[in-house]
Amino acid sequence: MSDPRPYAALLAKGEDRRQRILAAAQRLLRTHGWRGITLGQIAREAGVSPAGLLHHFQSKEQLLHSALDVRDADDDARADRTSDDIVEQLRRVPGRFLEAPDLIGMFAVLQMENLDPAAPLHNRFLGRYRAAVETIAGTIRRGQRSGRYRTDLDPAVKAVEIAAFLNGIEASWLLDPSIPLIEVFREYTGSLARQLAAPRDGA
Repeated sequence: MSDPRPYAALLAKGEDRRQRILAAAQRLLRTHGWRGITLGQIAREAGVSPAGLLHHFQSKEQLLHSALDVRDADDDARADRTSDDIVEQLRRVPGRFLEAPDLIGMFAVLQMENLDPAAPLHNRFLGRYRAAVETIAGTIRRGQRSGRYRTDLDPAVKAVEIAAFLNGIEASWLLDPSIPLIEVFREYTGSLARQLAAPRDGA
């Protein structure tokens, strides 16, 4: 019977190389955007040959979508679709900035590159934005049903405001990483909590 360990080691080595390519792509996309990089640059950044890169990703477009898939999977893993507390969810966001700066930067830069409806990734980013807004609105609605939040506001409108804050703070932080990120989130979430709070009995 053949020893399965060499095959397992080969698979692990291939997955490690794939992850290095994705990480290199994320770093370069954050800095240069999609139009400013080539597969050759990504291969050099990852420490692999162009042929080695093409073994895992057959085209620049496939690599781009795979890099975005990583970001989307990370986003989905962090989203709590059962919570009724959007304020607590937002308080956790700065940690993500610090843990995964390349994912944050890559997404923000690519989103700006694809604002034009004719841009190749416009529909993907538009769909992702609308899904994010609906997730936020859903959390607010659950908070209204549980009595946590006031019911005289429109969750869909508030969700757009919150998404605008998140997009804006991402761009600001990428432009100037020295901004007091934790303090800004603390101030915003404190203000948001006061806006959303259900009135107390007799108030």
